[in-house]
Amino acid sequence: MPISSTPLFISAAHKSSGKTTITIGLLSALKSKGLNVQPFKKGPDYIDPLWHGSAAGTPCYTLDFNTMSHNEILQLVARKVSHCDISLIEGNKGLYDGLDLDGSNSNAAIAKLLDAPVILVLDARGMTRGIAPLILGYQSFDPGIHIAGVILNQLGGSRHESKLRSVIEHYTDVSVLGAVHKDKRLEIVERHLGLMPSNEDGEAQKKITDIGSIISSQVDLDKIIDISCLHSPQHLKSHLKTIPNTQAVTTQIRLAYINDSAFGFYYPGDLEALEQAGAELIEVNSLHDQQLPENIDGLFIGGGFPEERLEKLQANQSFRQSVHDAIENGLPTYAECGGLMYLCRSIICKQQQNEMVGIIPADEKWKKHRKGEA
Repeated sequence: MPISSTPLFISAAHKSSGKTTITIGLLSALKSKGLNVQPFKKGPDYIDPLWHGSAAGTPCYTLDFNTMSHNEILQLVARKVSHCDISLIEGNKGLYDGLDLDGSNSNAAIAKLLDAPVILVLDARGMTRGIAPLILGYQSFDPGIHIAGVILNQLGGSRHESKLRSVIEHYTDVSVLGAVHKDKRLEIVERHLGLMPSNEDGEAQKKITDIGSIISSQVDLDKIIDISCLHSPQHLKSHLKTIPNTQAVTTQIRLAYINDSAFGFYYPGDLEALEQAGAELIEVNSLHDQQLPENIDGLFIGGGFPEERLEKLQANQSFRQSVHDAIENGLPTYAECGGLMYLCRSIICKQQQNEMVGIIPADEKWKKHRKGEA
């Protein structure tokens, strides 16, 4: 399938500008228009991609300079955008932020690698005329970056919006693609590692729909679609031709993985790679299933926030026992982060000790209050 549009890179001047919420809203709004939308996230990140995937109705793939070569990033994006109408990449932190002095691992570096037009989300609280030098500075800092437009965020009202539009039109050549006013309905609960994961939030889909509706009314979606379609994706087309043909692999193992509201931190690309290597993936729920599936060859327990589901995890004693017995009997098991916590004897949180699997002779204890707790 040919690539018909280029990805759009959603970035900001600094972190906490609201770009994740804006991206969720754009994905939902574009999907509501009947478009097949593909999300990406500059990583590493598990939480934002869960929201993006829920909003778009398709998995969100992580682009990470630390774990992927430039060619792997190009090929992944080329492959995925060849099956969609429009694609969005959300950056992390600010457009030019990164650990390296030369910016080689920045958001701008991803945008430049993919030749992706950038849409800047600008937190405009308390700003009027000062927004012009900010935009001009971001344009001139790296001429290789194409800033295709801005979305103004956290506006105080229509008067504030009118002032900002006049300033930007007078001093810059950048299009204002949207003006999003302050609205409590756009807020998503945050936790110590960022947003509350969407797999924990029973109202996540309603929240996504509401955000999408608000963004649809305050952002010019047609202009955003035009930017994606008018910017030639020739750069990606050349890499689509270099993707090797993957041969069908006969299933060699049955791999169970726990995927529920306690453990949900998995990269879709990793799961796909396991399938391509011959694994049949079997999804398991640690909160509701009574035991592990029979005749499995391995178990994968990813990260998450088990401390938010301690009572349910402890209550499902039969499942915990089945995990313990399977590992004791030699079942190859890979666990990380929250998954490792689950395999310990117990998790102690808020002075309450909760029994876990008990395969690791240790107890995991929370010593400090986390963000948002009294």
